[in-house]
Amino acid sequence: MKTWISLIALTLATLSGVAQAADCEAQAAEKKLAGAAKNSFVKKCERESGASNAGAACESKAAEKKLAGAAKNSFVKKCVADAAK
Repeated sequence: MKTWISLIALTLATLSGVAQAADCEAQAAEKKLAGAAKNSFVKKCERESGASNAGAACESKAAEKKLAGAAKNSFVKKCVADAAK
């Protein structure tokens, strides 16, 4: 049961990430950005919006691994930091 919940949470995080990527592209189009400026803007936008998604995805991974307490906190912290790179 926990595996299904984790899988659903991970899927939702992934889907919202795709939606945010499209949102970043739309924002770039609104600003009429092109080329390197557009790529830079979209990358920054996705990185900033991805931080919250990374937390949910990392929490799901921790639940799959059945981590708790300090081990879970450490894993999630490292996972989120790795996702931000």
